[in-house]
Amino acid sequence: MTDLSELDRGAAPGAADPVKVLLHRHRELCERAVDPLEIAAGLEAHGITDRTAARFRHRDVFSLAEELYARVPRDGDTVTDAPAAPDAPAPEGGRRSVTVLLLPLLPGALCAAALVALARTHGQTRLYAAAAGVVAVALALRAALRRGPLALPDGLASRSATGSWTCWLLAYAVLGDGLLRTALTGGPDGLPDGTTGGDWPLALAPLLALTLAVAPATWTAGLFLAHARRKLAVSRGLEDFAASVRPVLLGAVALFVGALAVLVALCAPLLDAGPVSPAVLALGALLFVARLLTVHGFTHAPRVILMLTATAHVLAPATVFAARLPGCAALGAPVEALTAAWGPTAVPVLTCGAGALILLVHAARTLARASAHLRPEQAR
Repeated sequence: MTDLSELDRGAAPGAADPVKVLLHRHRELCERAVDPLEIAAGLEAHGITDRTAARFRHRDVFSLAEELYARVPRDGDTVTDAPAAPDAPAPEGGRRSVTVLLLPLLPGALCAAALVALARTHGQTRLYAAAAGVVAVALALRAALRRGPLALPDGLASRSATGSWTCWLLAYAVLGDGLLRTALTGGPDGLPDGTTGGDWPLALAPLLALTLAVAPATWTAGLFLAHARRKLAVSRGLEDFAASVRPVLLGAVALFVGALAVLVALCAPLLDAGPVSPAVLALGALLFVARLLTVHGFTHAPRVILMLTATAHVLAPATVFAARLPGCAALGAPVEALTAAWGPTAVPVLTCGAGALILLVHAARTLARASAHLRPEQAR
């Protein structure tokens, strides 16, 4: 955060012109910016608010950024006279946009194909089909999430280790409810056999719905990003931008959850399964908001919430099994009481729902900042 007291008592040449001191401190940001909006967002990232801008005789950060943008030395002729080469690679750009548009459909398509293969095989062949399907869907998810609005910025992937917790949550969506239900009745008596009616039944409809939801998640995130940048272009203050972008964020989350609800309603009849639990909606909302925060550089809260949610999922059946030990019956009492009242799906509904709500409140605060919509190289 910029220390205003240091600006006020700066060097003699800058004391009469505090904007010049500010320009010196943020020269790299101002020289690299392509428009005043980038400077405004960068100043906000350094702690300069509309109230701070008033000390520089400006009504808000945006007008201060416009002065900084106008005063920074630029080699305009070199930039303007550059050859107009961007028109040449237009076909490649068009192919790239089509790829970004269609690639999110691949995980759902491969998951549907894997489930068809799983239904038509038996014995060891079914095991091979399941393994091949898991690998194919995982690779498709990786490819879909490496491009487009849900792609992580360069250098961020190594610091946002949420993939393992996401895998735990997806595994519980498939295996967890069946395991908890059989554990409460004294089982399971065997390992999963790939069916919904075995000793350890699988829930395949949630997995299909969630993989199909990668497409609406990508498109909805793109809409949010486009609307947020449009609001940034027309806003004249940080508070004005925050107030206008929060409804866009809430609308994007609601749109995704609505699309996921439609997919959930369609997947259950196709797989001859019962009504899919609302836990799928809660899990989808949790993963979507966590990804939005992560791609904008806010990695800590999603990592912590996903870790706590996955841990709660693991502990639920673990406490039921631990209650079978002599003198440990009290360990399973909370989970048994919860499932007796609302069923085994109450565990993921409560944990994922609470996690999604916490992250949504956090996102409404952090993603309403102009600096959240800077690319990493612009924020430096």
